[in-house]
Amino acid sequence: MDYDASLRWLLTLPDFERTGQFSARPDVAPMRALLAVFGDPQRGRPTLHVAGSKGKGSTAVMAEAILRAAGLHTGCYISPHLHRYNERVRIGGAPIAPEGFAAAMTAAREAMASVAPRFPGREFVAFDALTAAAFVAFRDAGAGAQVVEVGLGGLLDSTNVFQRDDAAPDEPHVSAITSISLEHTAVLGSTAGAIAAQKAGIIVRDVVVAAPMRESALDAVRARAAGQGARVVEVAQVCQMTRTSASAEGQDFRLKTPRATYIAHLPLLGRHQLDNAATAVVASEELCAQAGIALTPAHVRAGLADVVWPGRLEVLKRRPLVVVDGAHNGDSAKRMAAALREDLGLSHALFLAGTLADKDIAGMAEAVAPMAVQVLVTPWPNRRAADPDAIAATFRALDVPVAVFGSLPAACDAALAEAGTRGAVVAFGAIAFAAAVREYLLGIQSDMIRVGSGAVPGGM
Repeated sequence: MDYDASLRWLLTLPDFERTGQFSARPDVAPMRALLAVFGDPQRGRPTLHVAGSKGKGSTAVMAEAILRAAGLHTGCYISPHLHRYNERVRIGGAPIAPEGFAAAMTAAREAMASVAPRFPGREFVAFDALTAAAFVAFRDAGAGAQVVEVGLGGLLDSTNVFQRDDAAPDEPHVSAITSISLEHTAVLGSTAGAIAAQKAGIIVRDVVVAAPMRESALDAVRARAAGQGARVVEVAQVCQMTRTSASAEGQDFRLKTPRATYIAHLPLLGRHQLDNAATAVVASEELCAQAGIALTPAHVRAGLADVVWPGRLEVLKRRPLVVVDGAHNGDSAKRMAAALREDLGLSHALFLAGTLADKDIAGMAEAVAPMAVQVLVTPWPNRRAADPDAIAATFRALDVPVAVFGSLPAACDAALAEAGTRGAVVAFGAIAFAAAVREYLLGIQSDMIRVGSGAVPGGM
C-alpha cells in the first residue's frame, strides 16, 4: 500500500476517535500476539510510557525533545494527530515520511490478517494498527529510545504491552502519569480514583513519575505501583518550580529536582505546562539514569527550547491576535482562560467554540464566559461534533452574546472581521476543532480531505 491506500484501509477499521464507539476488550492479548509476529518490536530500547487525562501529549513531546538533545535517536508515538496521520509516529523529532508510514502500515495489515483468526469474536481497531506500525517503524529506524503516549485509559490500551514477566531485566523503563480529570467516564469510571486506576494500569516495574494531581488519584497510582514493585516519584513532593517570566513567546522557569537545578525556556503558554515540563524532566532523568546516559542541564535547556506542540494555546496570528487551543473540558478551559489573562494580557476576547457531543460543554462555557465579548459557534466536519445550537444555548444561559454560523469559514471570517486589528479571537474546544481552524486559516490540507473521505478524525 502507498500512503493514501494505507489511510483508506485504516478508515475501514473500528475507530473510537472518529466515531465515539468504543470496542470493549477484556485484555490486550490480541495486541501482544500481533507484536509477537514482528518479534516484539516494542522491546529493545529505553521506554518512557505516558498516560493521563491532561498533559500526556505535552509531557511526551517534551521528554522526547530532552532525550533527543541528550544525543539519543528517538521515536515518539502520540495521538491524536492534527492534520496528517504520520504526525503520530515521530522519528528524530519529525513525523515519519509518508512512504515509511505506508510500509509500516502494510506490515501491520498483513500481520493482523494472520493473527485475527486466533481470536474469534475479537476485532482489531485502528489504534491497534497505528500502534503496531509505530513500534515497527521505531525498530526499523534504529531508535535508541522511545516515548509512547497512551491512547485511552491505560490498563487495556493498545500500548500497554510492556509486561514485567517478559521484559529484559536490564531494559530501562519508566512510566509517567499526568494530571487526572473526569473523562470518558462511560469507559474509564465515574471518579478520579477509578480513572487513575485505569491510567495506572501501565505501571509494570521500576519507577513511575506522578505529576501533580488530586490525592484520590495519587492513591490509585501508589496502590498500583506497590503491587508491581515500582518506586513512585511524586513531582509535587520532590520538585521546586518557579516561573520567572511569561509572554506570547512562552515562559521561563527555574526547576530544582533531586538530581539537578535547571533554568530553561519553554515555548508553550500556560502555567499548567510547567507541571508537564517538570514531569517530563524528572521522567527523563529517571530513564537516563537507568540507561547510563548522561543528562545535563544543557540537554534539558536545549530540548525544552526546541519543543513544538501546535494546537495548544498556539498563537496563529498577531493582528488580530488569534489563538487556538484544544481545551476539551471544564478544567482545561479554566487553565486556558488563566493563560490568556496571565501570559497574553487578555481581559476579553471573541471565542470560537467547537467541541464533541460527549464533552462537558457547561463546564467549558462557565470557564470562558467572564472573558467572552461574544461566542461564535458553527457546524464543523466531524461526526462526533456537538450540536452548535446546544453550544449556543449553553452560553446564552450564562448571558453571553452568541452568533450561530452555517460554516466554519464563515465563522472564522466573521470573527477576524469583528476583531479588526486590535482585538483577539480564541478558537477552543476539541483538538480536532482547533485543527479545523488551523487548516482554514493557514491553508493546510488534511489527510481526510486529500483522500476524499468525509470521515474526519475525532480526537479530544
